[in-house]
Amino acid sequence: MSDLSGERELVARACRMIGNLGVTKAATGHISRRVDGGFLVRARGPDEVGVRYTTADEVIKVDADGRKLDGPEGLKAPQEVFIHSWLYKSRPDVNSVVHVHPATVVLFTITEKQILPVIGAYDPTGLRLAIEGPALYDRAILIKDDALGKEFAGVMGRARICLMRGHGITTVGPTVEEATLAAIKINELAEMNYQAYHLGTPRPISDDDIRTFVPGYKLDGQGKKASDGPMAPLTGNIRSSWRYYATLAGEKDSADG
Repeated sequence: MSDLSGERELVARACRMIGNLGVTKAATGHISRRVDGGFLVRARGPDEVGVRYTTADEVIKVDADGRKLDGPEGLKAPQEVFIHSWLYKSRPDVNSVVHVHPATVVLFTITEKQILPVIGAYDPTGLRLAIEGPALYDRAILIKDDALGKEFAGVMGRARICLMRGHGITTVGPTVEEATLAAIKINELAEMNYQAYHLGTPRPISDDDIRTFVPGYKLDGQGKKASDGPMAPLTGNIRSSWRYYATLAGEKDSADG
């Protein structure tokens, strides 16, 4: 295997965090990182142990089209590697892709309920994700070939997060840390909305209050970001947020990336 041990371990650590925090179902999901000549991605196959227990050896290198370049014989690129390959081809601002299956978020993809900007000071990062407004891929299928990968990337556009009906989510970021935190935070926001819908009718916070946390954003009156520009930094405290969730997930000894 080529000498990308640090990068492989970072991807593996992100997978373990996602699994241990309950952000995905069973063994499913994969995280990738762009590198020269292609990207690193969590592999699937008979020799895998599941997202929660991912090791660096299970993170393989593939070329820009998702073809395996290295790694153990019992592992191969995930069937939905085309999510990753097409996002890297179409998004120069993206260096990491996360695809997972958080149950609470999936509930919002199969109902008429929306994930609303119902929080402010409680979690400004979650608020940012709500007002940016995730894209929605309105098909409940596997993204298992180039045509579907291209279609999916086109639907996701410039969004940071894409909800996938009856399936899961895909998040992107300039780093593994940011893409992973986006997946964790959208799951937390969905859980907050889910509980609010059980109590009654959720009421989004005001546009004026939103602007105190995200100045300069043009809002459409419903708390959604109207701009289609590049991704803003997810939070000003990426390192501390990463450290916190890494420690929470049992990665205390290696939480500093």
